[in-house]
Amino acid sequence: MASTVLLVRDSVHGIELYVQERVSTMKFAANMTVFPGGGVDARDFPGDVDGDGHDSPRLNWSGHDPQWWADRFRVSPATARALVCAAVRETFEETGTLLATDATGETVADSGRFHPQRKAMESHELAFSDFMAAENLGLRSDLLRPWSNWLTPEKFPTRFDTFFFLAAQPKGQIADGDTSEAASTGWFRPTVLMDGWRDRKVGLMPPTWAQIKRLLPYDTVAEVLAAADADYAPVARTTSDFFGDPFMDEFFAVATHLGHLRGDAAARGRA
Repeated sequence: MASTVLLVRDSVHGIELYVQERVSTMKFAANMTVFPGGGVDARDFPGDVDGDGHDSPRLNWSGHDPQWWADRFRVSPATARALVCAAVRETFEETGTLLATDATGETVADSGRFHPQRKAMESHELAFSDFMAAENLGLRSDLLRPWSNWLTPEKFPTRFDTFFFLAAQPKGQIADGDTSEAASTGWFRPTVLMDGWRDRKVGLMPPTWAQIKRLLPYDTVAEVLAAADADYAPVARTTSDFFGDPFMDEFFAVATHLGHLRGDAAARGRA
């Protein structure tokens, strides 16, 4: 499983999205443009969490509880909690953006002061829950919105069950490119990313492309957050079958080198 976060912010030109171009040495999706995120691991399951995923003294939690997230993502409460923790942890590790409250109960405005801890987490020397407890920080799940869930097609050697979240960049915080996984990072309008993709200057995998396309109708962060809040239905899982759907026509018209995926989808449909 993996958690990925679409960080958005307002600009004079409209809504902007934070993306990273992965380094060429990455085993998965090298040179691709992606959102901050990564795999859920043991650090995202605090040792004192019970089997129901209920809150523990070690991790302050505000916003929707694990059961609410479990209902939206169709997973267990413990898994839902880990997915949210991974979303917050990975966003902090890869961008420096921390979706949390400080000791006063206010949203963290200067996450740069936790840079040493950030690097310790990235190198697996520090657990997310230990960092949060030591600094008297509280995880703000209310700053996240469930967005989508995509499962990598079976034919790929590396597969991820990826849960996408949406979040507005907190005021005062600065998303940076200080991560070993990215060759370059930045804020871009969804239309700019799509234009770059059509010109074959931006590499997008099908799930990434689909999330950017979904943002195109929105002009402000408030609009897209309101749309996410208005959708109370459980998040649907998109599997490899989507390759044959009409909404992917535009993608495969440009990504002709991936056309074999449509053939695989058609073959499964005839089986």
